[in-house]
Amino acid sequence: MIDLTGVSKVYPVKNGGQVVALDGVNLHVDRGSIHGIVGRSGAGKSTLIRCLTALEKPTEGHIVVDGHDLAALSGKPLRAARRRIGMVFQAANLLDARTAAENIGYPLKLAGVPAAQRRARVEELLALVGLEGRGDSYPSQLSGGQRQRVGIARALADEPAVLLCDEPTSALDTESTAQVLSLLREIRDVAGVTVVIITHEMSVVREICDSVTLLGHGQVLQTGTLEEVVADPGTPLARELVPMPLVESESTAEDTSLAGRTKNSVLLDVVFTSHPGVPTGATVLHLASSMGADVTAGTFESLGSVQVGRLALTVPAYHADKIIEQLRKNNVHAEVRDQ
Repeated sequence: MIDLTGVSKVYPVKNGGQVVALDGVNLHVDRGSIHGIVGRSGAGKSTLIRCLTALEKPTEGHIVVDGHDLAALSGKPLRAARRRIGMVFQAANLLDARTAAENIGYPLKLAGVPAAQRRARVEELLALVGLEGRGDSYPSQLSGGQRQRVGIARALADEPAVLLCDEPTSALDTESTAQVLSLLREIRDVAGVTVVIITHEMSVVREICDSVTLLGHGQVLQTGTLEEVVADPGTPLARELVPMPLVESESTAEDTSLAGRTKNSVLLDVVFTSHPGVPTGATVLHLASSMGADVTAGTFESLGSVQVGRLALTVPAYHADKIIEQLRKNNVHAEVRDQ
């Protein structure tokens, strides 16, 4: 559905210098999936989404969306390809002087769709986003979550194959965020639209995404399905998606040595994944208990069909290496927590 190959974007600056916003980006997004793109400020997220919407042409590389290489198109073919890509903005970006229905129908009006056909499509979309009867309301009369739903409906007006969402929940409260994410999932399920979400909120990725890409300095640092990402607990994405549990006091003695050890005990970080019906968590807890380990803290998260466990175990210092060895023999990641 979406394939980026060797995509780079370089901006010239004064004195003959240049800024590399994207550097050899390779990315694949499956049709009908919900894919998250995360990264710190300056990572290249904004430039990437501008390239995906063909508002920017890459300096190098290919951007294939729904079978069309956007980097190679211009004129009428490019405009037609853009209509297959819907855009949802952070603050909805509605026209204040137009009603919800007029905002939703505006792209269709620009495309020359007859009025009767526009009205039918607008009513259909108002129902889809749960705003029946609110078509005559102006943006100022709607809540933040309702305005974002109007923005989503507008993005769907042209029946796009891809929906690009730029920080769609960052300006919303918790309840509205949950409603918008549920709506995006429903749209994917009902309409088969491929959804790409640019976000800085890992909670959004955990809640809705099938796969995720981490950008840094214009490069892809990590990408994969959530199951693939959390399978390697030492990677930045895995640590951010399901952080290790906090422990109020990680030291039980005044004198500590390297790697989190104390005179009498040591704190182990233990990570495991399992699938429904597989009692991995119970196995780990039984194994830890049989070796004299105490569960100091723990978190469990469900990411799609995968369950991820993070445990902090307090173990006797003299027994730590043996416990780590036994856990690893059972395909459970374990390491001493750094102080």
